[in-house]
Amino acid sequence: MKFLFPIFLLLSLKCFPQQGKYPFPTKQQLAWHEMEFYLFAHFGPNTFTDKEWGEGTEPEDVFNPTNLDCRQWCRLAKAAGAKGIIITAKHHDGFCLWPSKYSTHTVRESKWKNGKGDVLKELSQACKEYGLKFGVYISPWDRNHPKYGTPEYNDVFVNMMKEIFANYGPIWELWWDGANGEGPNGKKQVYDWDRFKKTVRSISPNTLIFSDVGPDIRWCGNEKGIAGETNWNYLDTAGFTPGAGAPPVDVLNKGNEYGKSWIPAECDVSIRPGWFYHEQENDKVKTPEQLFQLYLKSVGRGANLLLNVPPDREGHISDEDSASLIGFKKLRDQSFNKVYVECNSDSVVINFEKPMMTNCVVLKESLNKGQKVSRFRVHLVEANNKSEVLEGTTIGSKRIITFPPRVLRRLYFVIDSYKIGLIPKVSVSECFIPENLIAN
Repeated sequence: MKFLFPIFLLLSLKCFPQQGKYPFPTKQQLAWHEMEFYLFAHFGPNTFTDKEWGEGTEPEDVFNPTNLDCRQWCRLAKAAGAKGIIITAKHHDGFCLWPSKYSTHTVRESKWKNGKGDVLKELSQACKEYGLKFGVYISPWDRNHPKYGTPEYNDVFVNMMKEIFANYGPIWELWWDGANGEGPNGKKQVYDWDRFKKTVRSISPNTLIFSDVGPDIRWCGNEKGIAGETNWNYLDTAGFTPGAGAPPVDVLNKGNEYGKSWIPAECDVSIRPGWFYHEQENDKVKTPEQLFQLYLKSVGRGANLLLNVPPDREGHISDEDSASLIGFKKLRDQSFNKVYVECNSDSVVINFEKPMMTNCVVLKESLNKGQKVSRFRVHLVEANNKSEVLEGTTIGSKRIITFPPRVLRRLYFVIDSYKIGLIPKVSVSECFIPENLIAN
């Protein structure tokens, strides 16, 4: 693999008190932006039946990991540079990975550990041990519960959430899937989203809630792990709900420039073709290079990357997935490192002491007073004075711009359009980007 020795430009925009009524991120959301990359863990009966969506009729005994090791998950996540893990505590089949009092379709009814097992307990403890954030996915759809499709089921769902927060907290991110199909009685549920939100806010106000429309984090509009090239952290949610009532996917992908709520995008994608582990997909795991490309198109466009890495039937993350994750971390480490220079202006000229090979510019906008930049330019001036202009729209938390390698002696950065009240701060770093990783 051929490596380059480029210059990496990191631009941070420092925002001062603004005029107008733009929404600001909360301190929890600001911390979330810094997370950048973390893991999803789809795990449950589907792991053992080779299904993606279970029917809810699977016998509880089908769930029986032979050697569950959540500490292995966390060791790998830490080694891969992931900042947390979100576990599918209850998928659409209704099977609970904890012994819920409000269901009879749980680990308690399985033969795993003679009904004494508790995946949420083991993972939450392991995350604390390894300094990782612990998040929970819980699907409101339940293809097993007899009360699904009745008003009483909303009570069930609220009580399940209360159980999780009481027994396994703190919960950093709560992930609501908007899927809504029929239950065992042939009926669909009318979800009380407002009550669900108020419940979480009352018992755990620091928890970030994800759904198609937030209220704290939004879906990016696809399961390919790709954010919009224009990506605003603002979103209008009036009249919309998670699931079928969500905004169009192109809106979710790019946000609303003048949206009334701060709801940044999270990009979910699986390291495999499926979301749950299937042995026949062991040779289809995304390569480190493919993961790096996804990083450029998610984190590199101001979103966060939620990468699904499903445990196998033993309860381990497979060797194939592990190797790809570690390779992905190595590529990031090779590509982005030291900071050297800082300066302030809405247009910046950087002269290099000697011409340097580069193929990457990274911009970063301070978001504590909102997102400002709507159009910018980067002028690349080569050693022979040949120049090229690269144009972009939003920056947000981070914007990674890649281009064919060239020897530069000067960079110009210009903000052409922005909301009121910002001063840019620019830093320059050395980095190494493999030539075959430059995004198309």
